[in-house]
Amino acid sequence: MTHRTLAALMLAAGMAALAGCASPTVITLNDGREIQAIDTPKYDEDSGFYQFKQLDGKETRINKDQIRTVKEL
Repeated sequence: MTHRTLAALMLAAGMAALAGCASPTVITLNDGREIQAIDTPKYDEDSGFYQFKQLDGKETRINKDQIRTVKEL
């Protein structure tokens, strides 16, 4: 194999691995609004908030009492 072919295969394998890590999520609030997140929200037990990044890249925190459901797409 040439260096170019090997590099292309390694790049493709890396992209496939990264694509499997992200799982877009829809968060439904008690008032019916839905928020889309890039990945599964992380829950902080000390503060009682879920933290996640929205599709536009904005970091957001929401109190767990305001969340009805969290579903992966």
